[in-house]
Amino acid sequence: MIDSRKLLDALRKVLKQVEDYAREHIDSQPDLEAGLRAEWQQARDSGRVGSSYHDWRDEEITQAAVHWVLACVYLRFIEDNGLCERPWLSGATRAQRDLAQDRYEQHFRARPLDSDEHYLRACFEDAARLPAMGGLFDRNHNPLWRIGATGDGAKALLDLLRAVDPDTGQVKFDFRAALPSPPGGGVGGEGPDTRFLGDLYQDLSEPVRKKYALLQTPIFVEEGAR
Repeated sequence: MIDSRKLLDALRKVLKQVEDYAREHIDSQPDLEAGLRAEWQQARDSGRVGSSYHDWRDEEITQAAVHWVLACVYLRFIEDNGLCERPWLSGATRAQRDLAQDRYEQHFRARPLDSDEHYLRACFEDAARLPAMGGLFDRNHNPLWRIGATGDGAKALLDLLRAVDPDTGQVKFDFRAALPSPPGGGVGGEGPDTRFLGDLYQDLSEPVRKKYALLQTPIFVEEGAR
């Protein structure tokens, strides 16, 4: 089971890294910078944006970085709970981790000039083919496709989500979910408990939460409605 607080603290740190790497990359790419500035100007002229360019750009970078982090967490949740045939990033078991490492190495044997960002994009594209996952990774709506994590940012994400406790040999973050009990007690419910994913989405970034009014329905309200 996942330790939500420990996970959130770790992901907030790597989120900052992804943001910083993305910002540095944009600053070093005049064409990318110009494209974003043109997008901001168009939004400002139409009245959809009132903030300065740099404030707007920082918001866009943060939003994209949040989705990069969340996308990787979703992949770990899927693979740890056996919802895909072959893991992408790691896995809760040694066998899963070995399969994920083999997949990673195969990718770079075929594409030696790729970075870890390219690898993660390929993973997202593969995951999008799973039932009900296409919308999550839709190129027209998910901000991660607009602003990249960069190779360094992607490596930071992979390092965190692959991390193994040297004392136990177990992954530091195990995303296997318990099955919630059905109403009235008993064993087993409708499926894995995914509430922590919603909590993570609303708590990962304060600016994103405030801008998009993200707030998950409290548990006592959910239970009262049953």
